[in-house]
Amino acid sequence: QPQLVESGGGLVQPGGSLRLSCAASGFTLDVYAIGWFRQAPGKEREGISYISQSGGSTNYADSVKGRFTISKDSAKNTVYLQMNSLKPEDTAIYYCAASLLYLGSPDEYDYWGQGTQVTVSS
Repeated sequence: QPQLVESGGGLVQPGGSLRLSCAASGFTLDVYAIGWFRQAPGKEREGISYISQSGGSTNYADSVKGRFTISKDSAKNTVYLQMNSLKPEDTAIYYCAASLLYLGSPDEYDYWGQGTQVTVSS
């Protein structure tokens, strides 16, 4: 059964860091690209970072560019999102999703994780 499981969320102070993990099982990330999305209460889902199947291409939303870094460990079939200089407006549920298309639209993602809560607050 294909599955994505996120982990690493939590409560952090402004300016702090967290690293989210997205572990895939039942399929290989060598075939699927990964996107990280987030949704804050009362707001629309936002795509924030993407990595290609090879890991050689990455993309970031302006809201996180320069602060977040996406990476991939093919041996572990896992994608990471390193989040630095966190701000209160980064508070949201963070989801990873897998698509056969790099930079596909949200409805082109085949598998979604259950989400992990990130709260940035003093």
